Amino acid sequence: MQQRIGTETVSDWVEVTQAMIDKFADATGDHQFIHIDPVRAAQTPFGGTIAHGFLTLSLMPLLSSKVPDAPQIEDAMMGVNYGGEKVRFLSPVRSGSKVRGRFKLLSFNEKKPGQWQQSMEFAVEIEGQDKPALIAEWLSQVFVAPPSAE
Repeated sequence: MQQRIGTETVSDWVEVTQAMIDKFADATGDHQFIHIDPVRAAQTPFGGTIAHGFLTLSLMPLLSSKVPDAPQIEDAMMGVNYGGEKVRFLSPVRSGSKVRGRFKLLSFNEKKPGQWQQSMEFAVEIEGQDKPALIAEWLSQVFVAPPSAE
């Protein structure tokens, strides 16, 4: 992974549907009309319903799974979120829009044997728009199996 620092990968496009937005509203209890009421949301500067910012952020695992030929960490047992830095919501994601993830590995360091921390620059791009929906620096930890004692 050290050789991949500074490299970018880009996911395939994923449509953000109204059904996704509605399910996220139900899961989080955030039923603000700009997310779930197309008639009222059409009267706003957004011109229709928009995804929750946190829904857009939570698409990171889905989008990362849609990166063709994504690098795999040998012997990885699991990965966990560690936190975010500099998360900014820059543009709303309208229902029916397609988004993709752009990932850039910033660092990959061993914290202790079998536990690595990576920092990733993450952007969600909206098809047909110059300005991304969000940008963030995301930290995660990867746990790898110890070498076998054979």
